[in-house]
Amino acid sequence: MSYLFSDTRLIVAYAVFFASYLVFAIGRFPGTRIDRTAAAIIGAAVMFGFRVIDAQSAMQSIDFATLVLLFSMMLIAANLHVSGFFDWIVTVCVERVPARFLLPGVIFTSGILSAFLVNDIVCLLMAPMVLRVCREMGKPATPYLLALATASNIGSTATITGNPQNILIGSLSKISYLEFLGRLGPVALIGLFLDWFVLHWIYLRPNDAGRTNPQLPVQQHAPQKPRLLFPGIVVSAVLIGFLAGLPPALTAAFGAAILLIHPAFHPREIYGEVDSSLLVFFTGLFIIVGAAEQAGIAARILSVAEQWNLHNAWIFTAVTVALSNVVSNVPAVMLVKNLAARFDNSHFFWMLLAMSSTLAGNLTITGSVANIIVVEKVRDEHPIGFREYARAGVPITVLTVFVGIVWLKMWQ
Repeated sequence: MSYLFSDTRLIVAYAVFFASYLVFAIGRFPGTRIDRTAAAIIGAAVMFGFRVIDAQSAMQSIDFATLVLLFSMMLIAANLHVSGFFDWIVTVCVERVPARFLLPGVIFTSGILSAFLVNDIVCLLMAPMVLRVCREMGKPATPYLLALATASNIGSTATITGNPQNILIGSLSKISYLEFLGRLGPVALIGLFLDWFVLHWIYLRPNDAGRTNPQLPVQQHAPQKPRLLFPGIVVSAVLIGFLAGLPPALTAAFGAAILLIHPAFHPREIYGEVDSSLLVFFTGLFIIVGAAEQAGIAARILSVAEQWNLHNAWIFTAVTVALSNVVSNVPAVMLVKNLAARFDNSHFFWMLLAMSSTLAGNLTITGSVANIIVVEKVRDEHPIGFREYARAGVPITVLTVFVGIVWLKMWQ
């Protein structure tokens, strides 16, 4: 009976693991309304219910530092939003620039913001603003919306707090914020220039070179400075703490807690901006992968993967890019994390994993959540199709990933 039950648990573990990753890949379980977050919840519950993983092991499999840092950065970004920071930055860096500089304005604004704030939130808040600016200036919106999506992915490569997978990698690898920025910051900066070059070459080179800004009246969306003073001081202190080497999760949590006492806003306004489904998704995914490790599934996958010569940086990167576009970047990182940790030069492979899983997001619309957010936010007014996105996304991904590998190998 014990043998049969153990066999049953192994079958359940395999079924849940592959069914969950199927949903992560296609977005919804066939014939149902089960999306990625629901699949993570159901998968974790089934793994626990069939005792593939016990309560203690399930708790140990959850990386709470990742969840705390992600939640805290959401609170910080939400506070900046209700304070009017994003309206102000778009007014200063996008609306007031001459029309010929609108493309680099969008690219470098979204890229730099995404380096220090979670890129999904940057895209969520900036997409309607960019569409409005294009409408006011009489510009075609496609290149500028693609600039927002691709630049937010590229810029988020630079730091641990740039995107969810980097938050996870930073927590697991114990690489400091400053070292992460020093290694991947230049990749992100070069990538933003490449992004500008590709988008200008595809969309603006033939027709827009001589077009001038019609100088339509610009609506003033900027908040009063006193509303930005308090959050600005707190966020600056948090960034200084990151650069000084303080634990990122603790630093961000402390900053988020201070921001909640802002006298001008009720905390409920802040909570409404938090993507709780992403936190739930992470928790369920941690338990599913932890159960897969208990059942030996992860070890079998690693043993197969080692036959592909993944010690080669180019092959490792290609596999990561492919996985990130099949199952999405966070589940891909969860699959590959044990492999990166086992390599002799683990720091190099952690950096390679962060770079490739993030820049892979520019390959297709479904490559990253940031892309999906931009496309969905503007779908009714300005739909962007899969082919239109890939027209820019493929060359941007190839160029930036190539630069990333060459740069990291120089410092290996």
